[in-house]
Parts: sequence; C-alpha cells; structure tokens
Amino acid sequence: MPSSRRDFMKTAAAAFAVTAAGVLPDRAAAATPPVDKDLEGVIEMHVHADPDVRARCVDQLTLTQQCQRNGYRAILYKCHDFCTADNAYLLRSMVPGIEVFGGIVLNLNYGPKVNVQAARMATKITGRYCRCIWMPTYQSAFDMRGKGTPGVPVLDESGKVLPEVVKVMELCRDENIIFATGHSSPEECVILSSKAKEVGVAKFVVTHSTQAPWLLSMDQARKCLENGAYLEHCVLPWYKGQHSLLPKYFNARQTTMKEFAGYIALDPSRQFLATDCGMARMPGPVDAMRDFIHGLRDAGVSEKDLDTVSRRVAAGLLGLD
Repeated sequence: MPSSRRDFMKTAAAAFAVTAAGVLPDRAAAATPPVDKDLEGVIEMHVHADPDVRARCVDQLTLTQQCQRNGYRAILYKCHDFCTADNAYLLRSMVPGIEVFGGIVLNLNYGPKVNVQAARMATKITGRYCRCIWMPTYQSAFDMRGKGTPGVPVLDESGKVLPEVVKVMELCRDENIIFATGHSSPEECVILSSKAKEVGVAKFVVTHSTQAPWLLSMDQARKCLENGAYLEHCVLPWYKGQHSLLPKYFNARQTTMKEFAGYIALDPSRQFLATDCGMARMPGPVDAMRDFIHGLRDAGVSEKDLDTVSRRVAAGLLGLD
C-alpha cells in the first residue's frame, strides 16, 4: 500500500502502463463481485484513503476500482492535510467508467488563517477536478479549543465571518463548487450558512451535520436549510459506541439510523449521504455505504428519498447533472 505521495505516483504510473496495455492489475481481478443493486449510480462524497499521513485501510487506486466495479457514478476524495484534485486527474486515467474528484481542506498545512491563495490554486489544477473547499477540520478553532494550540478560525472574536473566509465563499460561488464547513461548530455553521446566502454561494454544505461534536440540533438544521445549505450525513458515527472496533470510539456518541432518517425527512432534496470511512479497523467504504442505505431503508426512508440522498443531490453538487 503506498505510504507517501511519491509512492502513490509510482504506483499510479505503473498501473496506468498496465491498463494501457489492456491488462487489469492483479488486485482488480481478485475482487468480490457486487452483492446487490443498491450501489449502482451511488456517489461517495466524503472518503479517506492512502496516500495520507495517517493510517488508512485502502489506497485511492484500489478504492476507485472497488467503487467502479460496484457501479458507483462518482467519488470525492478528502485528505485533511493535502489537496486531492491532482490525484483525481490520474485516477480518472487509470480507472475509466467512474467520475473522480478531489478538494482541499484549509488546515494548518496552509497557514494559521484560512488560505485563499491555496484554495484558488486548487481550483486551477489540471483537469479542474477540485469540487470542494473545506474549512479547517481537525485543526479548526472549534476542535482545538482547550488544547493549548490555536486552531484556524472562521469567525472573529465578535462572531463575524472572517474576510478570508468570505473570499473563499466568493471563490466557490464563482467556480460553482462546494464550500463546506469542515469541523466548524454547530453555531458557526448557522452563521456561515447565513453569510453564504448573502454572498450567493449555491453549493454550501454543512459537514458532519449529524455527528457529534459537530451535530446540529433540529432547529439549527432547519435554519441552515432555510439559508439554502445542504446537509451532509456520514455513516461513520453509526459505527461508534461500545460495539466499535476502535477503542477511541467506545465512549463516543452513536448516531442511530432513526436519527439520520429524522433529519432527512426535513428536506431530502438538500441532503446527501457519505461514509467518512477509510480508517483502519473499521468497515471499508463500500461496505459502509451499503450498510447506510440498507439501514436507512429499514428506518423508513422511502426508495425515492434514498435515490435522492445517495445519488441525485450529490450529482448536482458535483456538477454532473
């Protein structure tokens, strides 16, 4: 499994050469075939894979192949520390039949403040496959509170959206791509959604809207939706609690399928599914997406709404429809 971006590039080049010669990589030939039709046309909007700086259970090439074989329409890769739009360009060449996109998370790698230039350059990478600019995640001011190290802020001390954040909103508006809240607090998400509406951002996404500690209350969710936001639901918090395979999640709050369904019922046309999976000792992203769809169906979400939140909304956000 590639352990660095340099290793990934070497693997990518080798795989491309093999594919160009008309031979599939060995690991593709050994794949388990799809077990149901629920994943056909599905779009993965938030997933992690190697190359990365933390342990992942799969690399981007292998996961793209898995998603393609299971009938996915598209996949959006996220990395907390590096832009993924460049890898998306290569993966499209190596795995035909699936749309691959990337984005950038504006964590401390790009400076102590939200870096507008880094965001702008990400949108210009060959192929222009950057489809999302996330605000800070694990190094956000909210996540870093009480840790003795300042995080990257999105609001000033008076609670107003910082000028550099507004500039990124304007960039996303002009490029017609997603502006996502990252690990902003629920209160910050409501404020950001209001500013995004004022700026005219068409694709404003509240990340982790149903995962603690970024969990929106129902009232906060309604306010964000009223401001034109889209809500992201990741299945990862369903795997938390005492049944989790990761000790750090034993005492974490689980989000139940009934809770997910309750939020979706507010307005399915402005919400979408993702997994946020890819970490070691957790279900792989493809199995996790299948669990999510099956679980929501059992929780009473209709087939029409499942189609909307697993396919149609994401397609619009990525510019596929």
